[in-house]
Amino acid sequence: MEIYLVRHTETICEKGICYGQADVDLREPYLQEFEKIKQQLPLLKEIPVFSSPLKRCTQLADFLSNGDFQTDARLMEMHFGDWELQSWDEIPKEPLNKWMEDFVSVQVPHGESFVLLYDRVRSFIEDLKRKNIKKVLIITHAGVIRSFLCYQQNLPLQDAFQNKCNFGAIFKIILK
Repeated sequence: MEIYLVRHTETICEKGICYGQADVDLREPYLQEFEKIKQQLPLLKEIPVFSSPLKRCTQLADFLSNGDFQTDARLMEMHFGDWELQSWDEIPKEPLNKWMEDFVSVQVPHGESFVLLYDRVRSFIEDLKRKNIKKVLIITHAGVIRSFLCYQQNLPLQDAFQNKCNFGAIFKIILK
């Protein structure tokens, strides 16, 4: 299966703000960025398009697919619970340090751990495989893309951040 993973473009959140599943807007001029992304993708006719339901992804999915896409909550970014929309500098040090030491298995207060995010993504991948889809475009977030890459590369989850994932980045992977 040929998978094109696209990270949404930059959001209005200032640098240093934690915004996993918060439904934040895109930074203007995002339409110009959308056009650049579209130029880098293969012809999208008859390729299924899936998107995180968060508007920073659905706006891009709508643009790329002319409205013909499906959302799936398993493609949402990691849920940062109590930390959503807080400055990383303002998050209490004790729980933050505990999470930073083991982000894979330590759950954010009222949120997720990275392994929970990975399990959602793995479930989505297994569903795609069962549907025998040959080529797909997925509009999503950095954590989800890193999960796909860990799955594809059989990479330990603690090494997920070795994969850089900029705003508007496109990754083409092949899954058997």
